[in-house]
Amino acid sequence: MLSLPLDTLAFIIEKAREYDVEVPRDADEDGSNAADDGESEVLFDTADNPAAQELQAAIDGLNIDQQAELLALTWLGRGDFGADDWHDGLRDARGAVSAKESRYLMGTPLLADYLAEGAAALGLELPELE
Repeated sequence: MLSLPLDTLAFIIEKAREYDVEVPRDADEDGSNAADDGESEVLFDTADNPAAQELQAAIDGLNIDQQAELLALTWLGRGDFGADDWHDGLRDARGAVSAKESRYLMGTPLLADYLAEGAAALGLELPELE
């Protein structure tokens, strides 16, 4: 059904979850003690945090058809159309996909949830990643 490998989709969902939980660093909180932070640094949206870079690389590494499938899965999970209309949604996604797809998808709140819901609506079983 998808040309997008399920392990790649699972990886993108995992990276999207990591990216979704990032928060901006509050400039007023510069009195932090690293020993007390509990490794919370990974939650800050900074230029050197790899979650955004890994997610963007994963999306940009897909071919145009796979990016369209990812976009259609997002729309399906968001409820823009139902599983019965998958082929129509995929056709629309193919017409809408652009070179800036990673920026659009990464700017979609709840991207990981939408992708997971879209996959579930199509009856896809995603592998567990280690």
